[in-house]
Amino acid sequence: MVSAKQLIEENNRKREELTPENEKYYGDLLIYIRLQLTLSEQQSEEVLMELLDHLLEGQKENKTAEEMFGGDPKAFADEIIRQLPKEEKRNMIPFITRIVIMLAGIQLVINGIGLPLWIHFQKPIPDFYPVTAAINFCISLLYIAFAMWYVLLSLKKTLFSGDTKRNNIIFYLKIYLGVCLFLAISILTDKFMPKIGPSFSYPWWLPLISGVLCLGIYYLWGKAAKT
Repeated sequence: MVSAKQLIEENNRKREELTPENEKYYGDLLIYIRLQLTLSEQQSEEVLMELLDHLLEGQKENKTAEEMFGGDPKAFADEIIRQLPKEEKRNMIPFITRIVIMLAGIQLVINGIGLPLWIHFQKPIPDFYPVTAAINFCISLLYIAFAMWYVLLSLKKTLFSGDTKRNNIIFYLKIYLGVCLFLAISILTDKFMPKIGPSFSYPWWLPLISGVLCLGIYYLWGKAAKT
């Protein structure tokens, strides 16, 4: 059986043969279906490849994607989605775990880079409170999960529309505002969250090394999953 990764690579090559009009129609269809993260990736890519092959055959007869699949691509995509199976939970758990490890790694690396600057201004490194840090991290995860859902929802709304430039401006503006809100929440939770539980001191390089290890695990895990 051809893997999802191989199907994606083949899809990328074959899409170059589409006319601009057909590429726009099929491209929106492809993104919309791939954004349904609860669907089986393997089954989704197989269906997308079948659609692409069918479209390329029709294109040889001077047919457009609209003529072949209808004038309402969103309704057509929704019908396909209803027929596709859901991703197995055992496949979703490793994916979510990898994301959590990646986010923890990024946060630790940022802290590790920031601490030398903190020391440079002759300020002592604050003690580490594991319970407080865990609560702050969970708050960040909840916000990121909500932000990802909102970004995906906004991206879906930009598809199947003729006014691409305007939709892109609105989409990137929403991302910018979301990043600003995330930074504000991070600063406020760090400032006003009470210190809970035991604490201990640590060298400035510990978060940096821990973060690099987390990112290394994320990278190697992802590489192993693709083989």
